[in-house]
This record gives sequence, C-alpha cells and structure tokens, in this order.
Amino acid sequence: MLLATLAAAVPAGARAGGVGGGGGGGGGEGAPPPVSAPPPATPAPATPSTPTTPTTPVPALARLWPVGVRPVVLRGWEPPASAYGPGHRGVDLAAAPGDPVRAVAAGRVSFAGPVGGLGVVSVELTGTGAPPLRTTYESVRASVRKGDEVAPGDVVGFLAEPGPRHCASGCLHWGLRRGESYLDPLSLLPPWLLRRGPSRLLPVPDVP
Repeated sequence: MLLATLAAAVPAGARAGGVGGGGGGGGGEGAPPPVSAPPPATPAPATPSTPTTPTTPVPALARLWPVGVRPVVLRGWEPPASAYGPGHRGVDLAAAPGDPVRAVAAGRVSFAGPVGGLGVVSVELTGTGAPPLRTTYESVRASVRKGDEVAPGDVVGFLAEPGPRHCASGCLHWGLRRGESYLDPLSLLPPWLLRRGPSRLLPVPDVP
C-alpha cells in the first residue's frame, strides 16, 4: 500500500527521465536536439578596377607632314617606361629656322604660347574621341591663337631657332597625346606619306 502511494505521488515525467532515460536537466526524453544556425555566407571578393588606358588605335588622318615634303626623322619616338621616366615624347624632324609649320589635320588650336622658354602650338584634332588626340609643335613662333580652327596644311607658325633640348642644326619636335598618354605622331601618317618614293637607278660610268 505504501509503495503504491509513493508511485502515484511521483510525476510521470520524472519517472520517465529518471529510469534509464539518461536525460539530463534539459527537455526530457524525446525532445528534438537543438539546431545550430548556418554559418554566414562569405561575400564574393570585389573585382579590382582596372585603370583605363588608351586602346583606340590612332587613325591615319594626316594629309601632310608638318614641315617640308618628306623630312628626315632625326630622332624617333621613344616612349617612357613611366610617367616621369626618360624617353623621347615625340619625333624630331629636320627643318631650318623660319620654315613654315603646318597643321597635319583639321582641328582647333588649344594652346599657343611659350612653355619653358620655347614656343609651342597644340591642336586638338577633330572627330578623334574623348579625350581628343592632340598634336604639338615645338619650337615655333605661333601665327595662330587659342580657339582658331585650322584645316590640313594651314600654317600654325614658323620654326624658331633650335632650343637647348633639341637639334643643334634645326628641327621641329612633333608630338601626339591623348589625355596624359604620349603616342607616336608618325602613326597619324598614312603609308603613302611615310614612303620615301621609288628608287632610281643611276648610270654607272664606262658601263654600256
């Protein structure tokens, strides 16, 4: 009688947990195990931005050389390895002081004046994108002003005396830029202007 009374006094849940249940002090036998939260998703790495560089090819839109007919290139274009590295940012064309300097293509004069003691004329070429191609002529006595529109062959100035950084015998330093990037100005010339003309066979004395 006493055992039956004690058994009735113990709650059913306590009897289930204490007899072979191994249940600790938690939710009792049959409760689902706790579910762990999924790990946070790892964001995709950001794609680094690539600096823009001029990749558009230079159109061969020149209609003539800036001096003479086919002047001798005394020094070619030598692109610098860095923005401030050594190099030759243009080409030197043989010419004499006083020779007319002409625009090689249509455009608008963006600068005409001295730079470092040397006269410079700069022309933005029409229809060459943004930023536009810009030709420079150094050292010249300018005959145009900023804002003037020029056509191919228009005189923009006259070759000045040789500057201290250029040819002792006289030459025009001709440059080409797009934005802050220097380009080869000879790439403006179509093949027929780059050719030196046909070779000629000269007679040899005493040979029939």
